[in-house]
Amino acid sequence: MNAIDKIFEADNGNTHIQAIKKVMKEAKDKRMYQRYRVIYLHLIGHTNRDIAKIEGFCEHTVGVYVSKYNENGIDGLVLKHSPGAPRLLSPDQEALLAEIITTKTPDQAGFPNRKNWYINIVQQWIKDNFNVEYSHRGTAEILYRLKLSFTRPTYILAKADPQKQEEFKQDFEVLKKSY
Repeated sequence: MNAIDKIFEADNGNTHIQAIKKVMKEAKDKRMYQRYRVIYLHLIGHTNRDIAKIEGFCEHTVGVYVSKYNENGIDGLVLKHSPGAPRLLSPDQEALLAEIITTKTPDQAGFPNRKNWYINIVQQWIKDNFNVEYSHRGTAEILYRLKLSFTRPTYILAKADPQKQEEFKQDFEVLKKSY
């Protein structure tokens, strides 16, 4: 049993400490347990600097947890959804990108001799028009977010004559046998 566990068992009087002990025992998430433990150490009298050393956090993080606890109690420690990094393209830019991809071919958008949109072409178009560089995966995420699929096209000749195709197959079989 380490020193913190001994202190943990010794504190019975303070209701805040008892409440933290209770939620620590019930915690299933490691990150939440760490937050509760920071508050527990704070309540039993450790300084933020000491807590930061014990838990391996920076002092600022410990201070944030303590201030959230002081403002809202245990509920202030609950993890919220992380919004992620800010988007590099504005909603208007994303709308323009979707419009360009759905209404024009790459050669109409400035990529000569290209008829199909590929991720690397979209990536280059974004760089040329918005001066923003995306990775291959980042560009794929944008297309997914805009509900655009990207698959290689298969070509079917709409005006193909079935009779001429059958004649060609027969002629080709004759040619194959003659060599």
